[in-house]
Amino acid sequence: MGMQQQTYNAIARFVAQESGIKLSDGKAYMMESRLTPVMSEFGISSFEHLATQLMAATSELRQAVVDAMTTNESFFFRDRTPFDLFSNVMLPRVAEAKRANGQPLRIWCAAAATGQEPYSLAISVLENQTVLDGLDVSILATDISQAALGTAESGRYTQFEVQRGLSAQRLITHFDQEGGAWRVKPHLRELIEFKELNLLKSLHQVGKVDIVFCRNVLIYFDVETKAQVLGNIRKQMSNTGYLMLGAAETLVGVTDHFLPTAEHQNLFQPTS
Repeated sequence: MGMQQQTYNAIARFVAQESGIKLSDGKAYMMESRLTPVMSEFGISSFEHLATQLMAATSELRQAVVDAMTTNESFFFRDRTPFDLFSNVMLPRVAEAKRANGQPLRIWCAAAATGQEPYSLAISVLENQTVLDGLDVSILATDISQAALGTAESGRYTQFEVQRGLSAQRLITHFDQEGGAWRVKPHLRELIEFKELNLLKSLHQVGKVDIVFCRNVLIYFDVETKAQVLGNIRKQMSNTGYLMLGAAETLVGVTDHFLPTAEHQNLFQPTS
């Protein structure tokens, strides 16, 4: 059920318009493998038919295609260094500024996927209560994928998923066992608000935030889209905030809204 080049191009344009993700010509196999189950679910017989349907598709089909083409692979405390920087650099410095102004501290996980990253941030917040004493701290977790957010909001993970990054102590402290799976405890879940959000569109609903984790998102965008997204993120950030990007991401030649910190090349602060 392979697809012709013009069909691939049409679907790739749709994905780019909806999510900002730019697919190279070498991604045809990935597209076929991810969209075949969607076509089966909606009774679509060919990729050519799918491309035609997307021109005037129902919101359900459009969302299903976006969900399928969005990479949602994640695990708890992924790459560890960002979370060390969160606990040792970001939280202490931002907490001091917020406490001086009597303001709440707001954290935004901009690509929450299936929830492991925002829950890791929430665990870190609870483990740094001495630093955060007296502050109102909340986490906003957003993603473009409704399916991924559904998993994140449920807070339910398999044994394999919790073993990826969680120590036994953290698992017992913050999760309840449900048969062969684990679910986040209320004290962790209540720190996070989950919302569907497309980074290419208005971010006004995010409100003002102090710390932003936007890891492994920009690598899928072209330079123009990266600059647009980063400009929109900057508008939502406090001047004393921090932006954490993924290990393979750089802002060189992309934007002047952020400057790298002395602590790490992927940790940025907004310019005034």
